Amino acid sequence: MLRHRIIPALLLKDGGLYKTTKFARPSYVGDPINAVKIFNDKEVDELIVLDIEATRSGRPPDFAMAEWLAEECFMPLCWGGGIRDADDAAKLFKLGIEKVSLQSAALADMGLVTQLAGRHGTQAVVVSVDVEKDWLGKYRLRTATGKGKRSWQDVARQAAEAGAGEVLLTAVDKEGTRSGMDLKLIAEAAALLDIPLIANGGAGSLADMKAATDAGASAIAAGAYFVWQGPHSAVLITYPRPAKIRAVWGH
Repeated sequence: MLRHRIIPALLLKDGGLYKTTKFARPSYVGDPINAVKIFNDKEVDELIVLDIEATRSGRPPDFAMAEWLAEECFMPLCWGGGIRDADDAAKLFKLGIEKVSLQSAALADMGLVTQLAGRHGTQAVVVSVDVEKDWLGKYRLRTATGKGKRSWQDVARQAAEAGAGEVLLTAVDKEGTRSGMDLKLIAEAAALLDIPLIANGGAGSLADMKAATDAGASAIAAGAYFVWQGPHSAVLITYPRPAKIRAVWGH
């Protein structure tokens, strides 16, 4: 088994699979079910699916899509987007989703994290923390509604204290760029947390991912690396062979 998980992060919008760059300019890349089937064949570690419109539009999770994906998916599946309360999460778990990723609901009430962790186990609860740089180059929390008023460090610490099993940390300025991951941000987050850190944003190669785990990440999530190939970002859904991953990590 691979020591570090490498996780495709798929973005849903209007029932389709999209990829963004720095959380903007969503580009259609295909059907999510087809992507899941490809990842099944590639023996992927696990999968993260994030509905990027649900919370912003005030919609609950797309339960029909979640059920469809869970039925097709052979690996552990994490769902994020639109989860408002414990009932939404419980319904997703009942449909076959193994983990839920919370952001807006956790920011509103970390007690929900504690409630879900107590009911479903800490391993089933992920808190998503999005971080971007301001014009001075300082890291700031970003939320579905814009700038976060709290520091990203406080949110990450509070998530761990509340019972989250993992933190999904996304460097917004790196997301979709394939230009390398924000190692400074990853190292700072890893030093804050005593729970696993999933680093997301900027991975363009396995070497980038290795650098992120060296900086303290327990797992790597990526989108563009798995769905865009070549200098012109041609759509090709793929995943590296386990032997290639082991060669990079030396195990």
